[in-house]
Amino acid sequence: MSVPILELVDVTAAYGRIEVLRGVNLSIPRGAVMALLGPNGAGKSTLVKVISGQKESTGGDVHLGGVNVRGAGPEELARLGLCTVPEGRSVFPNLTVEENLALMSYAGVSAEAVLETAYAYFPRLAERRKQYAGTMSGGEQQMLAMSRALASDPALLLLDELSMGLAPLIVDELYDTVQQIAESGVSILCIEQFARTALRVSDYAAVMSGGRVVATGEPDEVLETMSDVILGGAA
Repeated sequence: MSVPILELVDVTAAYGRIEVLRGVNLSIPRGAVMALLGPNGAGKSTLVKVISGQKESTGGDVHLGGVNVRGAGPEELARLGLCTVPEGRSVFPNLTVEENLALMSYAGVSAEAVLETAYAYFPRLAERRKQYAGTMSGGEQQMLAMSRALASDPALLLLDELSMGLAPLIVDELYDTVQQIAESGVSILCIEQFARTALRVSDYAAVMSGGRVVATGEPDEVLETMSDVILGGAA
């Protein structure tokens, strides 16, 4: 059995005296897409911050590709193959699409290769390449944010609330691309409040509630047994 790309063992985290993660256990096989679902306040955002090195855990262990990375910062995790597309589409609004993408060439990938990858996954970005990112639609900005992440050739891609503020048709289109990215061999963790679209392209699903993972399994199974939890505000 191969080593999981990501394994969390009894992870805890707190804000001051308020414990938010209460012993999270989660394992993502290599090459898999996993949807992490749950209502607001379940602890999903805090878990993303812990996995991506933005917040220190108070206990437990995080393994990335079999390496214990507890306490590692975002830069070290990036070198190990972890890349996050954060909630809220972090693009540089006053730079063009092409300039946003060219910034990723500092990681050692040629600008030409960065652009080629971005335009292959998102042809619309090629049409908008001279447009300022801040003037594009939310969906196009999300495409740009995903392209910038892919430029680092990640082993594990964290997508935090990909659907936030976007029309359902755009969300479907983005998740079609998530499926294509997964088929290229990238492991993906999709953190979503809105479940159905993420489940459509996922191999596995996990549900958080009250700071813990309360269910894991195949998407149909999880949807059937946990629908009251994950479809409370879901699309």
